[in-house]
Amino acid sequence: MLVLPAQLTHAQAPACARMLAQALRSQPAREAVADASPLQQFDSSALAVLLECRREAMANGKTFAVANMPPRLRELAAVYGVSELLAPAS
Repeated sequence: MLVLPAQLTHAQAPACARMLAQALRSQPAREAVADASPLQQFDSSALAVLLECRREAMANGKTFAVANMPPRLRELAAVYGVSELLAPAS
């Protein structure tokens, strides 16, 4: 499971995206799941990081889902029209 940090804003997004992409590539599982429960301070950059993870997962033949998405992040995803791309983990 890919675990997001407690703080994910514009300043942390590039490093976080690189770290998660590397972790994703090293996982043998066919499904990549990002755990968003640690998120406490974030902005729309968190969505960009999750979408980059999704692209990376799909490029590596994996499915992608997000677990424990905070309500505010779900609201941002709806506002930006990307909710359907960030499916909740089952």
